[in-house]
Amino acid sequence: MKSFFSATPSVLSVAAGLMFALTGVAHADSASMPADVTASKTITYCSAVNLPPMEFFSPAQEPEGVDIELGTAIAKSLGYRTKFVNIPFAGLIPALLAGHCDAIMSQLFIKPPRLKVIDEIPYMYSQEGFILKAGAPKLTGPEALSGEKAASVTGTTATDLMNKANTALAAAGKPPITIVMFPENTPALQQVQFGQVTAYGVAYETALYYAHLDPGQFEVGGAPYFKILTGIGVSKQQPGLKAALTSALAGLMKDGTYAAIYMKWNLVADMLPAQ
Repeated sequence: MKSFFSATPSVLSVAAGLMFALTGVAHADSASMPADVTASKTITYCSAVNLPPMEFFSPAQEPEGVDIELGTAIAKSLGYRTKFVNIPFAGLIPALLAGHCDAIMSQLFIKPPRLKVIDEIPYMYSQEGFILKAGAPKLTGPEALSGEKAASVTGTTATDLMNKANTALAAAGKPPITIVMFPENTPALQQVQFGQVTAYGVAYETALYYAHLDPGQFEVGGAPYFKILTGIGVSKQQPGLKAALTSALAGLMKDGTYAAIYMKWNLVADMLPAQ
């Protein structure tokens, strides 16, 4: 069985394709599903397919990752196929609200501002960290980047945490972090590789992935400094869909499918506790 240590897409490859389909085997319908889902026999997920090991394209441009596998397993358990629509991270919630997908499966942290506009079904914990160029000194947290440049992806918690650190730095009379924003993972990672920034603020899971994938280029910037519940995003207008996905997830946790996915990708520490 392949772990994320052996999933080796080129670090600088550009993800191609805006939409792709994964086939599930229909075996049990759910009356609580929206009419368009039952008609098409397909659950469509919005996902920013550019952030391994959660969701990314393989060298053959096939989607893979933790969220891809879990989202597909959830749909399959309900008797549906899956389709993933590749959306930049900052556009995920607008795309869901516009009806471009049925749910978001893209390591979306559960935060109060998001819960004001969508519902989220908890399915894992996530942590935050930094990617550094190999050989760089470790960081104790965002404040250690005072006076330095750091890359971040628009709309992510890493950006919020560095902005919060800047507030604390200003109060202490220290120079701020210069935050350089990017729409997705690949160009932010390149900034570290080419020495244009000191660090890239990103999910700790992604930092681990790249440190193992290319240790000659990258390393984890220290211990994770933030932990948060992560959820599947669903429109507040679709309570039946939320109930069906929640029930399916519970079933996968009970039958061992959920644990198998997280063990495969070496992310057991992020699993929710057994119910």
